[in-house]
Amino acid sequence: MINLSLFSQITKLIPKSIFSEIISKHNSDKYSKGIDSWTHLISMLFCHLGHANSVRDISNGLRSITGNIVHLGCTKAPSKSSVSYINENRDYKIFQELYYALAGHLKMQTKFSRQALARIKRKIYLLDASVISLSLSLYDWAQFRTRKRAIKLHLLLDYDGCLPAFADLTDGKTHEINIAREIQFPPKSVLGFDMGYYDFS
Repeated sequence: MINLSLFSQITKLIPKSIFSEIISKHNSDKYSKGIDSWTHLISMLFCHLGHANSVRDISNGLRSITGNIVHLGCTKAPSKSSVSYINENRDYKIFQELYYALAGHLKMQTKFSRQALARIKRKIYLLDASVISLSLSLYDWAQFRTRKRAIKLHLLLDYDGCLPAFADLTDGKTHEINIAREIQFPPKSVLGFDMGYYDFS
């Protein structure tokens, strides 16, 4: 399902000190009943990265690595009923705060260089869109072409650190310029894009 050593390396990128501060702030482990917030986080990451389709897959997957689960910072694998319960009752805001805290932490770790554009002192953004092909038989709602289904990812990157500043998913037919017109940019910022965004008017 998932490479444990790789999964362990990914989870180690999350500073537990940052997560612990958020947990203390929200007091989210007060009624944890053995499944603390960190185990909940590991379970949900396992769900997405391991392509788990149900709480049973999450529980069975984590139980199958019981001997190694301590390497993920958990004391035990949650049961399927525990996963269901904590998903329903634990406040999502702790994970929302973790996302923003982690984004800020990782941004400070990047050593991205602007040497090629050193003379430009303004804010620089990179804008592009990618077509993501989908199965013709499974996604009939994702109109694109007669024999093809697709969605389109519109992405704006902040050149300082190359982190996303804006993202939107649309059907494959939506033109890039229509989404670009909806984005707000800081005054005097510089925008890099390809011909799909040309609009001289």
